[in-house]
Amino acid sequence: MTTAWQSAPAVRPRSVRPKAVARAGLYAVLAANVAVVTALFVAAGLSSNALVLVGRLTGLYGALLMAFQLLLVARLPWLDRRLGMDRLTSWHRWVGFSLLWMLLAHAVFITFGYAGLASLPPVDELVSLATTVQGVLRAIVALVLILLVGGVSARFARRRMAYETWHFIHLYTYIAVVLAFSHQIGVGTTFTASPAATAYWWGVWGFALGSVIAGRLVLPLWRNVRHRLRVISVVPESEDVVSIYITGRDLHRLPARAGQFFLWRFLTRDRWWQANPFSLSAAPDGRHLRLTAKALGEGSASLRELKPGTRVFAEGPYGAFTTLHQTRPNTLLVAGGVGITPVRALLEELRGHVVVIYRVSRPQDAVLLHELRGLARNRGAVLHVVTGPSNARTPDGPPLGPRAISRAVPDIRDRDVFVCGPPGMTSAVLQSVRELGVPKQQVHAERFSLAG
Repeated sequence: MTTAWQSAPAVRPRSVRPKAVARAGLYAVLAANVAVVTALFVAAGLSSNALVLVGRLTGLYGALLMAFQLLLVARLPWLDRRLGMDRLTSWHRWVGFSLLWMLLAHAVFITFGYAGLASLPPVDELVSLATTVQGVLRAIVALVLILLVGGVSARFARRRMAYETWHFIHLYTYIAVVLAFSHQIGVGTTFTASPAATAYWWGVWGFALGSVIAGRLVLPLWRNVRHRLRVISVVPESEDVVSIYITGRDLHRLPARAGQFFLWRFLTRDRWWQANPFSLSAAPDGRHLRLTAKALGEGSASLRELKPGTRVFAEGPYGAFTTLHQTRPNTLLVAGGVGITPVRALLEELRGHVVVIYRVSRPQDAVLLHELRGLARNRGAVLHVVTGPSNARTPDGPPLGPRAISRAVPDIRDRDVFVCGPPGMTSAVLQSVRELGVPKQQVHAERFSLAG
């Protein structure tokens, strides 16, 4: 479907990108704290034993990384709107593995260092420290818990485990944090070396834990008490796709934007404990929210059985897949499967000329196609529905290859590109736009696991 090209209000290019500001801010905060920790470590006095010296320093850096880990998963709105939960979660994962190695190094260097000073085998020294020094046993338990969480977070284990099981085990991290902090209070020489050091570490842990409590507990509870969300209707879109319409009180005050998602809990007897990430499939209008989901699992398959009036507990909005990051007057939206839901919402809100490429295996899999056609017609947008198997080839190569995209969107280098869909499709499109020379700052992607 192609319509006439229509001019629209220009988007003023941003001199500083929100993502760059947030990323630079996180790097600066981490670097500044590394400098402070190092300075406090030196000021506390250095050990004559090199192994103990390295062990103490790796322990301090491990404590700092643990606090930084909490900040990354605190779901603070300012960070989330600029970086997105998928990117923050990815950083959290890699920082977690760095933390694991840092704490292992701390345990090994400290044990071998003190074993050398006491002329004892390392195992005997570890047992002696655990039984005679206050706080060491708590540190060992914390390390074991972090090893457990790290093990189940490895890709080969995570893929074989239900999300609810993995999430429950992951909660042991908070126990490890408390144990590690109590260990630092009990035996940390740097912690007690000066009032400034004590105040600094209390401030670091207080801010990190306070951020988690505020972002993951207080803010969601306050928003749900304020808005009192409930289902008003359930509309089947196809045999395996359903739209849920939700209303509430003062929804115009809920800071949700097109392209974002919530973690939804429908408070029925058999579903209240399940939290599923579904994107808004329509731009928020201040009166209703809508999500559209495909029956990919037992939880989403039961959505069509929801009754009007069902209470809803929603965490969010989350995600950086919004017009906040638009840098150019015109836009290309690329969606695959149910990844069309945030793209369809964005189509309502975006300014400038828009081209939509919607990739599905079969024409009947094109969810919300009638709405997309109506929106495209009203907005003067161009809609391309690309069908066929994933290994299909066209005269221009793969359906979402560089030549095919360039033919559909000749001016792609002058557009923002928003991509949402399954991981394979998303990776293929990102590779294509890189080959076409689209500047990195104009490309925005949302992982399907969080969007759909």
